[in-house]
Amino acid sequence: MSGIRLAAPYLDTSADQLSFTLDQPARPALAVRDVPAGETTVQLRLLGASHQVFAGPVRETVACLPGTAGGLPPAVEQEVEGWNYRFTARVLHYRRAEFADRVAALRERLEGRREALCGVFPGSPDAVTALAVERRGAALDWRTWHTYPQSRQIVATHTRLEAR
Repeated sequence: MSGIRLAAPYLDTSADQLSFTLDQPARPALAVRDVPAGETTVQLRLLGASHQVFAGPVRETVACLPGTAGGLPPAVEQEVEGWNYRFTARVLHYRRAEFADRVAALRERLEGRREALCGVFPGSPDAVTALAVERRGAALDWRTWHTYPQSRQIVATHTRLEAR
């Protein structure tokens, strides 16, 4: 079985409770991985309530945050301290057997990758938060997946960060 087994309750209850911010401080993390990417280090952070990615001036948080309304934007584009930042999110819905197959394939694809972090929450091998970063020339790309076994949804995000 691939992924880090997390010893924390699964706090996300549905995809629509996730919110997006670029200004959260570091939140308590269940697992952290620093990934060297040229002159920048990308920090992947698994939270009990989803994820944070820190890269250059960016502090991306996608999580269930107390006091913050849920609902991810489908896209965000902005300049962040001299960097071009682009974020997209989508919610994918699957039938029961297809959902389990998709989560298993994701976990297998990320297994052993130094530039990825995959956490499996107690109670279901399909309750997963996963992150992976890749350097593409002068740009950094990262993808995240948040899985919801109870509704058979996968929230997939893609972020690109490029120096201007």
